[in-house]
Amino acid sequence: MPDYMMAFVIAAGVALLITPGVIFLAAKTGAMDAPDARKVHKKPIPRIGGLGIYAAFMAAMLSIMFVVPMSAEVTNELIGLMVGGSLIVLVGIIDDYKNLPAKVKLVGQILAAAVLVVVFDVRIDFITDPFGDYIYTEWFAIPVTIFWIVGLTNTVNLIDGLDGLAAGVSTIAAITIFLVALQQDIVLVAVLTAALAGAAFGFLYYNFNPARIFMGDSGSMFLGYMLAGISVIGAVKSAATIALIVPILALGLPILDTTFAIVRRYRGGVPIFKPDKGHLHHRLLDLGFSQRQAVLLMYVISALLGLSAVALTEVSTQIAILIVCAVVVAVLFGAKKIGIFRLNDSAHQH
Repeated sequence: MPDYMMAFVIAAGVALLITPGVIFLAAKTGAMDAPDARKVHKKPIPRIGGLGIYAAFMAAMLSIMFVVPMSAEVTNELIGLMVGGSLIVLVGIIDDYKNLPAKVKLVGQILAAAVLVVVFDVRIDFITDPFGDYIYTEWFAIPVTIFWIVGLTNTVNLIDGLDGLAAGVSTIAAITIFLVALQQDIVLVAVLTAALAGAAFGFLYYNFNPARIFMGDSGSMFLGYMLAGISVIGAVKSAATIALIVPILALGLPILDTTFAIVRRYRGGVPIFKPDKGHLHHRLLDLGFSQRQAVLLMYVISALLGLSAVALTEVSTQIAILIVCAVVVAVLFGAKKIGIFRLNDSAHQH
């Protein structure tokens, strides 16, 4: 069995087996998401599902580490991801229980990113421009990489508003990066994304509508952090603009939704971090879609973006950038049509 297949099977299996225990733990310790006027669900739901995703991913990666010989460089990158991922889950768990202020949570995210970037030296030192020349990031490599990781961590967190949405979109994003890693023979990235896809997919069994458990901030931040960190490793190994365009497209839905939210709140004169009900999934519900229909439509959009990301690896960088621009213009047009930039009076929370 290939290493990546083993990683996927172990992660999915552990997620399926351990999540019922997490549901029990959440009920016993009071980690419940109570319904209110700002939320879609109607009864208290356990919300520390990220523990199950985290445990499943870690089980897969520890198994791989014991079975597969690794170079010192690969071991360093893997341990860095696991340590940083553990820290982000800790921040998320505290937030799931205590509702941390946004600024405190942001500091925790920056620290978790800094562990990977500064302590374990995993960073984007250079990329290639559309003409194939190297651009060295030099002194700003550290802040740029930390910004990238914190940004993606929050994009997944912000779309976690409907049953199964963040888990499904993250699974699709992980599979997208996995396929590109296979094409480019980046084994570590293929194994990592296979494990992450397995963990999210196994959890999705309990999280799809009607959800028996929410992933909470512990889950959404962990998934975002890992996708960001893995994409940095991929960028370092392939040293190409495409390596960063791929995760941007793979996570195109949450990235664009987050961008729209920032624009919407800025134009409406409200704080950028103040939650609202103007996200894409809320607009789809307003248009009459059921939760399941809205989520499935967003899966399809994510899959199409993912397929375009995989296709980009087969064309020149210039053509790739043109395709990305065309996709963004099309999405902007569609978003404007459904009122994604409008801050309505009922807006309270994502």
